Amino acid sequence: MTDTQTRLRQQLQQLKARHERGDLDAPAYAAAKTPLERELLDQMLATPLPDAGPTTPRPSMRMVSLLSAAVLALASAGYLWTGSPGMPSAGAPGMAAAGSGGGGGGDDASHTDNEAEFIVAVEKLAERMKAEPDNLEGWAMLARSYARLGRHADALPAFEKAVALKGDDPRLLSDLADTLAVQNGRDLAGRPTDLVLRALKIDPDNGKALALAGTAAFNANDYAGAVRHWEHLAKISPADSGFMQQLQGSITEARKRAGLPADAPAAGAVMSQAAAPVAASPAAKPVAAADGAVLRGSVRLAPALAKQAAPTDTVFIFARAAEGSRMPLAILRHQVKDLPLDFQLDDSSAMTPASRLSAFPKVIVSVRISKSGQATPSAGDLMGESGPVANTASGVRIEIAEVVKN
Repeated sequence: MTDTQTRLRQQLQQLKARHERGDLDAPAYAAAKTPLERELLDQMLATPLPDAGPTTPRPSMRMVSLLSAAVLALASAGYLWTGSPGMPSAGAPGMAAAGSGGGGGGDDASHTDNEAEFIVAVEKLAERMKAEPDNLEGWAMLARSYARLGRHADALPAFEKAVALKGDDPRLLSDLADTLAVQNGRDLAGRPTDLVLRALKIDPDNGKALALAGTAAFNANDYAGAVRHWEHLAKISPADSGFMQQLQGSITEARKRAGLPADAPAAGAVMSQAAAPVAASPAAKPVAAADGAVLRGSVRLAPALAKQAAPTDTVFIFARAAEGSRMPLAILRHQVKDLPLDFQLDDSSAMTPASRLSAFPKVIVSVRISKSGQATPSAGDLMGESGPVANTASGVRIEIAEVVKN
């Protein structure tokens, strides 16, 4: 460890102590430590391994910057499947975090170049961690990098190593809970819920833990509990964030199901979030369609591309808002052998009750054939997309006729 890395770690510990004493609130703490974490990660990646020979190439500054910026953005605001303030879902098609393109290949011209560099940087980091098993920042960064790529099976053991090194970090606990839930079919019951509770006990204002806690409660039919967590999250989230509209819609739905008036506090709302229980369920229950938002259509694969898709390749069908966040509002999963097929998207196919099809009158429907089975777009995937349509449209026809380029 270099002197600079030691100094940065000490500064981070001092900031944490000030936050725990109450000298710094959560937003100020996050704002102060983010540049320090980025500098520490830059230093770590730029330092050659102890056994590296004189000809071993060091990662370029662009690569270091790309990796640290992308992963720190995910760590501070990204949720794998629940949604987050200012960031789409990282575990779903259409992820647009940290320069990544979205929905069916994205519209960012630099996406593919950045993505290729990002993957190279992640592999370099994975090699480094073999030589640095006690490097907390490295394991956290590697785990979030894998999550950013949709490689949750790889992210899980890396998060486990990071939590083993630092079990009192609410962000790591929330990220591990999130990744476990994704691996368990988006089910927060059991250990994921326990991890969320630990995170909230340490930091009652942790946004990701609050979102996960609310989702777990909602899926277990504990709608009053969902209101408690989500209203707390609303109080600490920027009022002008795009996420707030989705969150308020979820709070309204939870209040309705709990039998609570629209403007009255949920029972026990004054309870501290550390003490408020997160109800778990054996399996996540779907959200019922609301406000008549049911979108129907059909999907076919262009004959010219038929030989480029295997029968078991994954087909993602998802709707996102025509304007604003690219986070999927509703999603279906099929295989190529099911094509052509008719589809229906509504609130029962929502990724999370915080992002519902019925809350957005105009949406775009995208379809992508994933060669890897991962949610993140990759070169060689096949895709098709509708133009903006009403969330109650029928007869929407989509042809998969494009190839995602490098």
